[in-house]
Amino acid sequence: MGLYYRIWVDCITRLRSLETSKNNWQIKSMIIISIAMTLNLVLFMVILQREVFGYYFYEFNISSLTGFQNYICTILILFILPCLTINYILIFSHKRYEKLLKKYSYQNGKLILAYFLISTLSPIVLIWIGFFLSKI
Repeated sequence: MGLYYRIWVDCITRLRSLETSKNNWQIKSMIIISIAMTLNLVLFMVILQREVFGYYFYEFNISSLTGFQNYICTILILFILPCLTINYILIFSHKRYEKLLKKYSYQNGKLILAYFLISTLSPIVLIWIGFFLSKI
């Protein structure tokens, strides 16, 4: 949990230091970290379902919706909503971020940048590796 909180403190402090984010740093930090967490969760679940279990079980199906609508509901309900909820409860509820800002030091935006880049580039790199390995 310490690394999670350090990443949050780094993101919050970085956004608060930018003139363009002084008024909406809460929303921007929630979006940035929730996107990264969602990508990590999607990657983890795809690998778990495909490589470990051999079938996809983590999905949301409503018979009255089309395939695309079910896909959107799956992404929203099973991936994005849990990340937003966890982040809100652990960081913003009861203004917990104020205590965290006092406890952890600012890393000049390095932690959030590294976390976001790793989270967004890992799926792309793994797809490319899989593509090239399948050609061999």
